[in-house]
Amino acid sequence: MVEKVPMTAEGHQRLEAELKILKHEERPAVIKAIEEARAHGDLSENAEYHAAKDHQGFIEARIKDLEGKISRSEVIDPKELSGEKVIFASTVSMADEDDKKFKYQIVGVDEVDVSAGKISYISPIGRALIGRRIGDEVEVKTPRGIDYYEITKLEFI
Repeated sequence: MVEKVPMTAEGHQRLEAELKILKHEERPAVIKAIEEARAHGDLSENAEYHAAKDHQGFIEARIKDLEGKISRSEVIDPKELSGEKVIFASTVSMADEDDKKFKYQIVGVDEVDVSAGKISYISPIGRALIGRRIGDEVEVKTPRGIDYYEITKLEFI
């Protein structure tokens, strides 16, 4: 059984855009750079050639990785969701013990951007929030210790 890769529609679009750039811009550019470096003669001491080949390997590996994730993706649109519990793609507002406020959307691992309020469903906070409700107090084990939060709002936006 193939393991599905959950992601939001926005995250799926970003992966597809990156794949398109790699296939239609980066790949042809690195092939051209390899051809130009080959024209310089002796490949054993040709740093440009080796750098281009290394870059080509990175591009091909990333293309394969993206194609795999996209083919196994399970796209979840938060606007189509509702409910009383925190689930994948929901947006959670919460406050810590000092009443400092936080707002996070629970997203897939390839969509994480903490500065934009997007945390992975497998992160310590994400795992602690899944299945909880407004008013619940959540204990989160982090590398620096245990933090406590109260869920104040749940949105599907």
